[in-house]
Amino acid sequence: MLDLICVQFGIIISFILRFNFDFAELNNFRFNYVLGVTLVLNMLLFYTFKTYSGIIRHTNIEDTFRILIVNSIVSLLYIAVNLVTNQFFLLFPVSVVVINFFIINFLLISYRLVVRYGFKNYAVNKNPDRIKVKAVVFDTGEDGLHTKRVLNELPHGHIQVVAFMDDTLGSSGKLMEGLPIVGANDAGFQKLATDGIKLLIIANRNVSREKFNAIVDECLKFGIKVQQVPPIEEWLNGTLDKEQLKDIHIEDLLEREVIEINNESIYSEIKGKKILVTGAAGSIGSELVMQLLKYRPALIILCDKAESPLHDLQLEILEHTKNANIKPYIGNITDRVRMEHLFEIYNPHLVFHAAAYKHVPLMEDHPSIAVINNVMGTKILAELAVANGVEKFVLISTDKAVNPTNIMGTSKRIAEIFTQSYYKNLVRNFQLSNTKNEIHPTRFITTRFGNVLGSNGSVIPRFKKQLAKGGPITVTHPEITRFFMTIPEACLLVIEAGVMGKGGEIFVFDMGEPVKISDLAKRMIRLAGKEPGVDIQIVYTGLRPGEKLYEELLNDAENVMPTYHDKILIAKVREYDFDAVNDKIDLLIRGAQKHYTLETVVQMKELVPEYVSNNTVYEKNNAL
Repeated sequence: MLDLICVQFGIIISFILRFNFDFAELNNFRFNYVLGVTLVLNMLLFYTFKTYSGIIRHTNIEDTFRILIVNSIVSLLYIAVNLVTNQFFLLFPVSVVVINFFIINFLLISYRLVVRYGFKNYAVNKNPDRIKVKAVVFDTGEDGLHTKRVLNELPHGHIQVVAFMDDTLGSSGKLMEGLPIVGANDAGFQKLATDGIKLLIIANRNVSREKFNAIVDECLKFGIKVQQVPPIEEWLNGTLDKEQLKDIHIEDLLEREVIEINNESIYSEIKGKKILVTGAAGSIGSELVMQLLKYRPALIILCDKAESPLHDLQLEILEHTKNANIKPYIGNITDRVRMEHLFEIYNPHLVFHAAAYKHVPLMEDHPSIAVINNVMGTKILAELAVANGVEKFVLISTDKAVNPTNIMGTSKRIAEIFTQSYYKNLVRNFQLSNTKNEIHPTRFITTRFGNVLGSNGSVIPRFKKQLAKGGPITVTHPEITRFFMTIPEACLLVIEAGVMGKGGEIFVFDMGEPVKISDLAKRMIRLAGKEPGVDIQIVYTGLRPGEKLYEELLNDAENVMPTYHDKILIAKVREYDFDAVNDKIDLLIRGAQKHYTLETVVQMKELVPEYVSNNTVYEKNNAL
């Protein structure tokens, strides 16, 4: 009805304007026919094109375009009517049709925009006491525009987008939908702080990791909180709510660009194979299992001694992949009989050995346990793998095995030495046997990497708990640094290294730049909206027994060789005589089984001469 009233009013105004308010001239036209034809034609077109069906307060470009189409068609119909009635009388002079086209478009579109504007302002101002957070959207593309519209039009929203931010030179200083575009530079961030902006929303999902970190760092410098918009397909019913905005966490800042791997090669290596993953319920083991499932193995045996975490992992896998062919297997890798049972029943083709004790302070107090689990457990699995014809055995090691200063790192280095020398001995015997029909022995491959984000041994979960309690955050030393890698990235590289390995290699992963733990703590505090040293204190507790200031991925005596993957290198390490190593390891294990502490540490030092303990209890052995 509103549209039809506008149509009638518009045609009358068009005639009046055309004839310069000369009402005597207007009397020459039959307005009853003009208004009747106008009413009928527009009614039919409005019904056909459903121009009336849109909710006026949500008028958009599509609604406007539909109105333009209808008015163009009706203008042509007015001229067509003239062709029919011209021999009797003229209903619609062409000049009137042209004037009417502009007037009616103005009327139909403008009243919709006025209604929309009124509703929008009413929704925003109907609760004047509500404080709105002034925000900036980083993105001048479609995602940024959509984010701004949704947030600003939420009836009960607490965020008011007042500007856009863009890092392209040509955009800065311009306006978009009436809001200024600020450059992503020092001056731009300074302006945001001056204007009282409290929130920056990153709507662009394709921001590079380097740029993402730079934006967050600048915002933290000026006390601006940063949030990220989820992908539009994850919005609830096409609507973005404040609760859906994702806070930036320290893991987001430490992540790196997505790794490219040879998926075809991995797929052909794993598809249809039976795979054993030890320590499957742990942070590394569980992610390994999840990623391996993508390559359609015949069976994955989930071996762990922790009952509840293993049960939880089984439920999680079956939730995501209902037909996943998995077999949870409760067993301790140090129990040879139980492991023999596993290999005899399931006969795996590949082994990913992730089970290990890894907490440095605990292993300093229990060196015999570190040896039994990390050395003896690896030895048992390696020997059973060979006895049962396993194709590949991938040992997951650690950067703490390089120039170790603690029991845990030394135990992992001994495990590396055993598997590498064992493999060299197997190959030597295979070559000497001269039996062409003999199957190549199990290939042993070692992978080394540093701390993984979110793992059970990472500092980040501990810092989060301390933050939740209001601090303080405890750091062992102001200068301590660590390498960090995400769990998915680490596991992806482990799988890739396992596939590319030919046997005997120690693969070292590119961990990027080391991170100072005190800087990590400060960024986490600022991300929580607090100020280090003011709201949350950082307390330095001193290095723990066996702890290094910094970790290494290579021994001083080691060099690296490149592979086809730029994030995976091969460490050239010294070789050991298997017979000598095996005898010393057997002696070490026998002593550890009797839980002789100092004797165990001395024997570890004999196997790994570069082990220089940082623990005052064991430092006297460093001179040996």
